[in-house]
Amino acid sequence: MVTSKADESPELSVVIPCYNEEAILWGAVEELHAGMLELGRSFEILISENGSKDDTRAIAEKLSRAYPEVRALQSEEPNYGKALRRGIKAARGKIILCEEIDLCDLDFHKRALAVLDADEADFVIGSKAHPDANDQRPMLRRTATQVINGMLRVLLGFKGTDTHGLKAFNRERVLETVNRCVVDKDLFASELVIRAERYHLRVVEIPIVIHEKRPPSIHLFRRVPNVLKNMARLVWVVRIRNR
Repeated sequence: MVTSKADESPELSVVIPCYNEEAILWGAVEELHAGMLELGRSFEILISENGSKDDTRAIAEKLSRAYPEVRALQSEEPNYGKALRRGIKAARGKIILCEEIDLCDLDFHKRALAVLDADEADFVIGSKAHPDANDQRPMLRRTATQVINGMLRVLLGFKGTDTHGLKAFNRERVLETVNRCVVDKDLFASELVIRAERYHLRVVEIPIVIHEKRPPSIHLFRRVPNVLKNMARLVWVVRIRNR
């Protein structure tokens, strides 16, 4: 279900998948909303709630009533990839900014928009593994990122430093790539970046400072089976079937 809003298309759409984020959702969106107003450009914020067990859904609905720029999307299934894809496809802005509720990095928005406005790229990635990045997450989380990125390079020919997290892109140029992605859960974001490279979109990475506001809403090791399953599917579809 999507909470209806005015029909006008904004310049910017911020898409935020959310799962069990009742503790930080209101404050994070309030801060993000204030920062987006400072940019002086029309915008919308899409909260893509997915299967939360707490009050995240109710808070998202309250935010959509409190702020005309906020829209609430809902589904019953806890699935980050589907929530992100749903938000991207529902977005109306010329430029889409993919956020994480525990980051809401306005500095990334400004730097990414400068690159896109200058038409220097179609797709901008906020890389936490860039040599100039400052990743302040726990060692286990940093190691997991390195392992996944290493697997993506070896198995799928990924050329960059990071795939998961902050992104900004031209909606019109990237939407077809979104539609061709075949996996969900944690690897949807990775497939999107890899396909952007394969389809010769202009992909640019910029380093970010990352300090999460809370531990992950889903335990790291619970993600492993789905990551491995979707990695195998990606290898089959992209490497073997060349789709």
